[in-house]
Amino acid sequence: MADIYVASDKRYDKMVYNRVGNSGLKFPAVSLGFWHNFGSNGNYDNMKAMCRTAFDGGITQFDLANNYGPVYGSAEENAGRILKEDFAPYRDELVITTKAGYDMWPGPYGNWGSKKYLCASIDQSLKRLQLDYVDIFYHHRMDPETPLEETMEALAQIVHSGKALYAGVSNYDKATTERAVKILKELHCPFVVNQVRYSIFDRHIEENGVKDFCKEAGVGIIAFSPLAQGLLTDKYLHGIPEDSRIARDHRFLKENALTPERLSQIRQLNELAKGRGQSLAQMALSWILKDDKVCSVLIGASKPEQIVENLSIVENTVFTEEEIRTIDRICEN
Repeated sequence: MADIYVASDKRYDKMVYNRVGNSGLKFPAVSLGFWHNFGSNGNYDNMKAMCRTAFDGGITQFDLANNYGPVYGSAEENAGRILKEDFAPYRDELVITTKAGYDMWPGPYGNWGSKKYLCASIDQSLKRLQLDYVDIFYHHRMDPETPLEETMEALAQIVHSGKALYAGVSNYDKATTERAVKILKELHCPFVVNQVRYSIFDRHIEENGVKDFCKEAGVGIIAFSPLAQGLLTDKYLHGIPEDSRIARDHRFLKENALTPERLSQIRQLNELAKGRGQSLAQMALSWILKDDKVCSVLIGASKPEQIVENLSIVENTVFTEEEIRTIDRICEN
């Protein structure tokens, strides 16, 4: 007999929900990303268990992209199967997002930001996800060759067609975000969020003005890679484990990232986290949410227990001025 999932009736008891920019939409403070561990090389039962754990803990946002895998499209296919088997009764409680902008299929029309690519991508994604619409459709990265007007017109058409409720962008700098806001406003398309990389070790959105601009413009920010691909955890305190991302996968995190200076910073931050009653990972996630300029932090996971650990951060996102100064001092080099 098939295992029938019934969501916890306590799923909304502890999670915090933050307004996304000036829109009516709210994100859970913690959202679940499908970038890793949901592809064709993952364990399906474990994927399903992670989704159940997340939703039972109040995580209502599942974040995908067309080429998440490996192989391309497989994360959406697995998500679609899970949504159909477990979450069909809860679709209206979920925010399902996907993106297009990186390499997806061969030839000149399977990458970047043309209208042809984006409009084909949303149709393919909806088929894989087995959904009539997604809540947010993102352009995944800036395209230096396609006119921004064309890319934004594609997003607007997708929203106006009912295939997505809101438009978003990812990895956009301040100047391009500013132009996107203006164009989408003229097209009467709800542009609600910029998904950007942000962590204690990577503060480029503060330095280039994206974080402050989005707040002023009424565009929400959701942060990805908040643990700096695992560096902001206790995993590397004593060297490089054989099962770590550095050892297994050099595409996203290389061994030379763990310099003696970086290791010293990780150890100092770990001691500070202990003083807060948190793990280093928990403190790093809490730090992202310390002000009202970021509405959600996007976590990845390889097992349900990691999701449970990360959920506890919503109860501890307040930092003293001294803690903020100490973190800044540790990371200033």
